[in-house]
Amino acid sequence: MVVPESQDKMYHPPGDLQRDAHVPDFNSYLTLYRKSLENPEAFWKEIADDFFWKKPATGPMLQYNFDVTKGNIYVKCMEGAKTNICYNVLDRHVRERNLGEKVAYYWEGNSPDHHMTITYRQLLSQVCRCANVLKQMGVKKGDRVSIYLPMIPELVYTMLACARIGAVHSIVFAGFSAESLCERIMDAQSSILVTADGVYRGEKLINLKQIADEALEKCREKASSSVTKCLVVKHPALRTKSGAACNKLQTPWDSECDVWWDEVMRDSPEECEPEWLDAEDPLFILYTSGSTGKPKGVLHTVAGYLLYTSLTFKYVFDHHHDDVYWCTADIGWITGHSYITYGPLANGATSVLFEGIPVHPHIGRFWEVIEKYKVTTFYTAPTAIRLLMKYGREPLQKYDLSSLRILGTVGEPINPEAWNWYYEAVGQSRCPVVDTFWQTETGGHVLTPLPAATPLKPGSASFPFFGVEPTILNEHGEELEGEAEGYLVFRRPWPGIMRTVYKNHERFENTYFKKFPGFYVTGDGCRRDKDGYYWITGRIDDMLNVSGHLMSTAEVEAALTEHPAVAEAAVVSRPHKVKGECLYCFVTLKDSREFNRILVEELKRLVREKIGPIATPDFIQNAPALPKTRSGKIMRRILRQIARNEKDLGDLSTLAEPKVVEVLFSQRCEAAA
Repeated sequence: MVVPESQDKMYHPPGDLQRDAHVPDFNSYLTLYRKSLENPEAFWKEIADDFFWKKPATGPMLQYNFDVTKGNIYVKCMEGAKTNICYNVLDRHVRERNLGEKVAYYWEGNSPDHHMTITYRQLLSQVCRCANVLKQMGVKKGDRVSIYLPMIPELVYTMLACARIGAVHSIVFAGFSAESLCERIMDAQSSILVTADGVYRGEKLINLKQIADEALEKCREKASSSVTKCLVVKHPALRTKSGAACNKLQTPWDSECDVWWDEVMRDSPEECEPEWLDAEDPLFILYTSGSTGKPKGVLHTVAGYLLYTSLTFKYVFDHHHDDVYWCTADIGWITGHSYITYGPLANGATSVLFEGIPVHPHIGRFWEVIEKYKVTTFYTAPTAIRLLMKYGREPLQKYDLSSLRILGTVGEPINPEAWNWYYEAVGQSRCPVVDTFWQTETGGHVLTPLPAATPLKPGSASFPFFGVEPTILNEHGEELEGEAEGYLVFRRPWPGIMRTVYKNHERFENTYFKKFPGFYVTGDGCRRDKDGYYWITGRIDDMLNVSGHLMSTAEVEAALTEHPAVAEAAVVSRPHKVKGECLYCFVTLKDSREFNRILVEELKRLVREKIGPIATPDFIQNAPALPKTRSGKIMRRILRQIARNEKDLGDLSTLAEPKVVEVLFSQRCEAAA
């Protein structure tokens, strides 16, 4: 890597940002990057020295094996050390750094009328009270707690309460269906479920408790349910002025199992001694779609995750004490875990915690919130940017966005057109855009620009973060030098990488390490240009990225084939102006079944019920037969091209029935034409 001097159009960091930056120029980045690879022990030890350790590490900062041919895959960070992540992100600031009165979160509800300010001292108090409630319910170190909550402060209180007492939190995005929640509760064998009575999403009222009850009922039908108690939060928007629940929602109730949050929190003590955990004890499980259709429980552990989320947050957003940071993600995804909860709090940051959606109650909501809280760092998804682009620049002109210093994107690669609009219209051509590439599995950013150090190319994730060593392999596992395109893999671990798939280490090894022994395989394709910049080209495996959410084709196909009329289904992605990608489904019907609009609506509803609204297909096409090889494998490459109406199909020699392709082209969805 050299300091980039390129023929491509580049955006250089603004001088005023470089003056106080943690990494002020590209040479500083290179120096630190080399140190992180050549002397990782010293590099990570220096980061660890910022935190509190009840007992120091006895082992090295990192030990690992990435080669399946040499034995089990493992990663260990700071073996022998004892700490507590909740103590480090809360008590340390309140007790040692005198930040008790500093704002931790500005909570902004779905409606602009609902908002709240939470200081570090108040956050610590609520977390301790919740930790005591969980202990009273019998939760012990190592127990799993499932959390199915909207973006309200209680979500942060609960996850940190789990971390405080050594319980393992498993947060399920509150837009998932009862079936998806049931599957995740059963896999984690959670003893407690924490949910809310309901939530408004835009204008729509959702009965969350009813969905939670359906999930628990499904757990009982499939096996005996592990959940002994369901802790229920009254959503702030569903309370009367006196604080009682209002009648907009009938909350189903089982007095044997259900407990109101307010009632047990009221008398819970404000002090709770943290449980001192081993560095490699589990912190949380977060389920991500797997290519087999069964979600994978990605497991992260205490010490490495703390170091990595803290350092990436500090450097990637060039965080300073008086910044106001806003990440628009949901805590139900990894972005919310790492960059709404743990990373910002580890740095003593002030964040906006936002429950709403970009266009409710009006299309200027994001800009209104930035002006209201004088947000300096804004981190959102390309999907949201493309949605807001549709309305042009006019809505932005009503608001003062001069507080902004740094912009970021997450969830999927950003197309250059959206990047330029974000940079020019939102950032007024003065705020660097950090386009971050990472995964649930990586725990934190792995390829990313640094705002004061990296000259930017729109659409490129640029260079590796400290301690991360990427390389590009071809199909045969050979490393490609210089300009190249192929599989993105990593040669060594960083502290925040996942440790295993919960209760299934074999699946962990097979998914990420078997294809190319000696490397962690991301499942993404990647191109390196002549200047050494990395560009993510999309998934190589059978996964789809819709609005920044990863979904497996197998999961959607399984839902479609549950319909009695469907014999077989195949799902591919198709470009979408707002979502980036959308689902295009091919269904083969059983004999004598008719393909019509009613069936299409039934299939869409089925997918929504099985997975959740985010997985609703945009297109469903009748497919009398699917293109298969002679061995019976569906050729998805061809289906992708049919979905996109690309007539140049290349080599079809392996197809068993080439005529199938013509038929499918003739029956393409009119809407997709």
